[in-house]
Amino acid sequence: MVSHGSSPSLLEALSSDFLACKICLEQLQAPKTLPCLHTYCQDCLGQLADGSHIRCPECRETVPVPPEGVAAFKTNFFVNGLLDLVKARACGDLRAGKPACALCPLVGGTSAGGPATARCLDCADDLCQACADGHRCTRQTHTHRVVDLVGYRAGWYDEEARERQAAQCPQHPGEALRFLCQPCSQLLCRECRLDPHLDHPCLPLAEAVRARRPGLEELLAGVDSNLVELEAARRMEKEALARLREQAARVGTQVEEAAEGVLRALLAQKQEVLRQLRAHVEAAEEAARERLAELEGREQVARAAAAFARRVLSLGREAEILSLEGAIAQRLRQLQDCPWAPGPAPCLLPQLELHPGLLDKNCHLLQLSFEEQQPQKDGGKDGAGTQGGEESQSRREDAPKMERQGGVQPQARDGAQTPKEEKAQTTREDGVQTLEEDRAQIPHEDGGPQPHRGGRPNKKKKFKGRLKSISREPSPALGPNLDGSGLLPRPIFSCSFPTRMPGDKRSPRITGLCPFGPREILVADEQNRALKCFSLNGDYKGTVPVPEGCSPCSVAALQSAVAFSAGARLYLISPDGEVQWRRALSLSQASHAVAALPSGDRVAVSVAGHVEVYNMEGSLATRFIPGGKASRGLRALVFLTTSPQGHFVGSDWQQNSVVICDGLGQVVGEYKGPGLHGCQPGSVSVDKKGYIFLTLREVNKVVILDPKGSLLGDFLTAYHGLEKPRVTTMVDGRYLVVSLSNGTIHVFRVRSPDS
Repeated sequence: MVSHGSSPSLLEALSSDFLACKICLEQLQAPKTLPCLHTYCQDCLGQLADGSHIRCPECRETVPVPPEGVAAFKTNFFVNGLLDLVKARACGDLRAGKPACALCPLVGGTSAGGPATARCLDCADDLCQACADGHRCTRQTHTHRVVDLVGYRAGWYDEEARERQAAQCPQHPGEALRFLCQPCSQLLCRECRLDPHLDHPCLPLAEAVRARRPGLEELLAGVDSNLVELEAARRMEKEALARLREQAARVGTQVEEAAEGVLRALLAQKQEVLRQLRAHVEAAEEAARERLAELEGREQVARAAAAFARRVLSLGREAEILSLEGAIAQRLRQLQDCPWAPGPAPCLLPQLELHPGLLDKNCHLLQLSFEEQQPQKDGGKDGAGTQGGEESQSRREDAPKMERQGGVQPQARDGAQTPKEEKAQTTREDGVQTLEEDRAQIPHEDGGPQPHRGGRPNKKKKFKGRLKSISREPSPALGPNLDGSGLLPRPIFSCSFPTRMPGDKRSPRITGLCPFGPREILVADEQNRALKCFSLNGDYKGTVPVPEGCSPCSVAALQSAVAFSAGARLYLISPDGEVQWRRALSLSQASHAVAALPSGDRVAVSVAGHVEVYNMEGSLATRFIPGGKASRGLRALVFLTTSPQGHFVGSDWQQNSVVICDGLGQVVGEYKGPGLHGCQPGSVSVDKKGYIFLTLREVNKVVILDPKGSLLGDFLTAYHGLEKPRVTTMVDGRYLVVSLSNGTIHVFRVRSPDS
């Protein structure tokens, strides 16, 4: 944690914007300090005053204007002293671009004075060399500190000049403030002390500062303690928000798993429950953002006041400290008395509940309930584990009730999953992982937050809704040693954007994707006969011209060219659209998948059950049949960079499998298990570690296979916004780009297990 007690230096105060007015953004003129310890020009405050009140531009606090006007606000002698030091650096009277001596005109020299080469820190005068030598030789000034003018202007003597600086009495020009009248708390010069403070007890400034400094330091320490509490409260707010988001993600997964074992007609309820879940999280996030903004505002106000007080105590002269002591003490007491939030507000975590009557089409099979979360004051892992244990205990107590009601409970990801039955019976899982940065609170039904009234912290509110989706098979068991252990890549949503452009005459039909330059993709829009370029943020970069009449299907980017298939032809064109060569392909195949080899100088295309590889000149470099089976038809090819020889991965619609083969056609891996859910395998992509991402359009999923072709589990589902995914590609080995049937593109960052 960063310490709040570090004292600022004089150089920081002079070089920062501390001496600038936050209203006019110029150097402070006649600085006046408001009760909130913010300082502005007197004229600026006069323009800002609204009748009898002024609203501080920084902390937005409203303060009353004294009856005498803004001039009656306390003068900031501390800032005045720093301003005098800054102004002394600037050139005063100049002659031929050089500062002039201040004593020469007084001793009968030229009216303008000779060129100054030194400065007296006690007299605050610039001196020529002759006057400087004489200054050191007189009885009255021989103790004065005379320094080199160049070094003074460079700031070498700021600290020493600050020590010799004296605050001047505003009523008696030329007289320094030397005393503090204790009954009046007023700074006095020698003239002021004679009348009307002659009979009042007075203290020298140094003695008065020694007496009053401990009280200010004690108040400052109290505000520092409050700042620590504010930081802890903000951190707890974010951690609780992260638990909410993580639990919401878990519930979304539970909704998916529960829905997989239910009849096709009843799964129409799922969409509505997910909508309620998203609405709950969004509403909770909005409430959390408001609380965070309030906490940050309070913290900013307290931090600004503490910084000002610390500057005054560290850098102020005795007169300056005492002149501001009352305002600082009042402000610090006010901040200490301000109520600080002890921790985050109770949070309602969503929980999934399944109801009986699964065969009744009018029954709502899925429900959401929201548990009131106890704030974790320690904010650490121990607190998370304790809460997880309490929630797990409450679920175990609720489990028999759910079984008696005939409800279906979602299964925890602990390895094997029960086969598909008429009623998929599962168990709950709970856990806390702080992976997000948001937190939310759902209001009670009467409009206010629902307080925790003691007892078990799982008071629930139930919401029912219909799900709108198609039926899908349950997910098979995860691979060994990978289930639920955090060893699988995980998706992190990056952005989503449409691909329809103003010039398009039809809705996009994306049939091909490929990386194209740094953090960019090339999109084959078959419906609009275009190759569109987008950044991963969704910025439209233009198009790569294609020959007239061509409808690009699959596309791949090479070193200095673009290859794409259209109809029964393979094209290689330059980035400006010039056709370098074209090759005729088999007419027996409706579409031909294209993939670039990692060298960037060859392109592979699937043709009637075999793979053909062409070089940049259009010559056939190699041709092979995967596994020697001529009936294979590869729909999508992605080069696997984890193999030294280079592997091809393709979707085999003939065998309904995913096949992995080397450059000679030898099959090194194949998957045709239940993880395909009886669907035809779709587009495939491979990340930098060799994981294979397979698209299953019919069930709105992208699943993961290991480099050898073994199924590891789901990567993306409908919960991630997948609605009929069509084509995918991997950019930079860590961004999975997914196109949907409606022309929308989703971008996910693939977080590796060891990140």
